[in-house]
Amino acid sequence: MSARLTWPQVLAWRMRRQLVEPIGKSSVPEVVRRLCGVQAQVASSAELAIRVRRQASRRGEVARALSEGRLIKTWAMRGTLHLLTPEDGGAVLSLMASGRTWELPSWERYFGMTSKHWDAFRPAVREALDGKVLTRDELIAAVVAQRGLSHIGDALRSGWGTLLKPLAWQGDLVFGPNRGTRVTFVLPTAASTRWAGVLEPDEAAPIVIVGYLGAYGPATIDNFRNWLSRGRVSARQIRIWFKALGKRITEVDVDGEPRYVLAKDLDEIASSRPTTSHSLLGWTHIGGYSAPPLMAGPDRSTIFLRLPVAGSTTGTLKSRLSVS
Repeated sequence: MSARLTWPQVLAWRMRRQLVEPIGKSSVPEVVRRLCGVQAQVASSAELAIRVRRQASRRGEVARALSEGRLIKTWAMRGTLHLLTPEDGGAVLSLMASGRTWELPSWERYFGMTSKHWDAFRPAVREALDGKVLTRDELIAAVVAQRGLSHIGDALRSGWGTLLKPLAWQGDLVFGPNRGTRVTFVLPTAASTRWAGVLEPDEAAPIVIVGYLGAYGPATIDNFRNWLSRGRVSARQIRIWFKALGKRITEVDVDGEPRYVLAKDLDEIASSRPTTSHSLLGWTHIGGYSAPPLMAGPDRSTIFLRLPVAGSTTGTLKSRLSVS
């Protein structure tokens, strides 16, 4: 019979595990590792999400961690920009790459990229970045100069980086330091001497799943799949990875919902009690999937702020704006 837990217990435990209540003393990389990455499409929100979890923090500490190679920035979960630790980041990139979405016929039709093109594209990018820090335009110029790749210039100029994401997932590039307002790209080994490389998926899966459940459990396989890839990796494959964990995970009942949790965390979750603390976070990570705390009202003259209380978004703060 599955152990029974309640949502108040689960959310209180998540608050503690995610360094929100109580606020932790962890370093910047340790916060990022605990959260299994921090979404970084908006740099200021990423910094806020980290700093609110540290008792003592200073402006610019995330940028310093990046410049010192203690963090890397790249396209990761769900194809979005994230801060990751160089020691562990290759594990989640491996799982993203395992979906091999770029081999779908739809990609070939839309981008004109056959397997032969990809075989030429990857080494062209790595060669261009070898010993260099290149802006997007500089990287594109180097790539389209290669035979058979001139047709992908427009796609590479897209701000979404769709064609570059599969290379990021395979460990071919990460973001480098901005050059003014322009982004740059470098090889992972140039970004950090701590870069541990991209593991084989079956080696990476236990690392990622254990990390995820340790911060966002109890969770379902669908929860994990949506957090990881929004369907880019098959549910069947993820079920295989979960099953391979054996007794390291156990099924629990959370107010009638079956979910998985790390076996070693079960007693701690069961003994957790909600607090009355109020936290205003950046991009929230309470449930293992990022969501903004600021939401505009229908008339765009009202801003609602998501207010996590005891681990749950139980209310909003409302502010009327003067709109000219």
